[in-house]
Amino acid sequence: MGLFDRAVATVLPVVPRTVVRRVSAPYIAGPTLEDAISTVTELNGAGKRATVDVLGEEIHSGEEAQAIASAYRDALAAIDDGGLDANISVKLTGLGLKLDLELCHELLEGLVRDAGARSSFVRIDMEDATCVDDTLALYRRLRGEGHENLGIVLQAYLKRTLHDIADLRELHPSVRLCKGIYVEPSSVAFRDADVVRRSFVAALDALIEGGSRIAIATHDEALIAASLERVVTLAPGAYEFQMLLGVRESRATELVEAGHPLRIYVPYGQRWYEYSLRRLQENPQMAGTIAKATLGRAVGRT
Repeated sequence: MGLFDRAVATVLPVVPRTVVRRVSAPYIAGPTLEDAISTVTELNGAGKRATVDVLGEEIHSGEEAQAIASAYRDALAAIDDGGLDANISVKLTGLGLKLDLELCHELLEGLVRDAGARSSFVRIDMEDATCVDDTLALYRRLRGEGHENLGIVLQAYLKRTLHDIADLRELHPSVRLCKGIYVEPSSVAFRDADVVRRSFVAALDALIEGGSRIAIATHDEALIAASLERVVTLAPGAYEFQMLLGVRESRATELVEAGHPLRIYVPYGQRWYEYSLRRLQENPQMAGTIAKATLGRAVGRT
């Protein structure tokens, strides 16, 4: 990570909102559900699946959590009505994880039931390390209550992840495996990029061995290559690749053209600004890359 990248990430909070919106536009569908559905429709037309994320997990009341759940119900209905190849991805802090665990369970179960009635699926996103225990406990609870149409996310940079895979093995979970993006202390997370890559591959191998359905979420070419070597042994439907909206689009298209299922993460909502700042500050390298590309386009127009 270079000094330029860190500098860009540091000054983001004082950058005008209009500039942040312009810079982040390729990575967010827009402020409305209609924007998200339009983006999903376009992705489906290109042979790509989608998972829809409602922005706004920074809540402070049960009423706000209810509003997020309602927005997800609207998304499920719109996906169903449009016959789209998409599901939803939910951050539990947006459903009250930090406020009231029982409320969070109630809202999450409602979404899982709604999705099940529509033959759809709910992915429980993983957040920072302080959320992991409660998130996994809620996932286990819903699976124990008989809900099969939900999955979890595990982050390769957390030192606990191989243990969590072993602990969940009996459930044969659907797992999105990613590197992890939250800034965590070295006591709980690997910091070295190569160590994180090795942890990712070790986690992928453990998930394959355990019979999990795996969503391989990475833009790292070394990890894509390692994953491609492994998925040749898997049955159809046992895996898919996942990428963020607007990131490595040509590589995503190549994977689809090669016959690999691929899903794009499609965030939308009124809180695009907070999401953009957090995402770019948590990934200074991405912030620097975007800034350079933006500067390049501006220079090209002069």
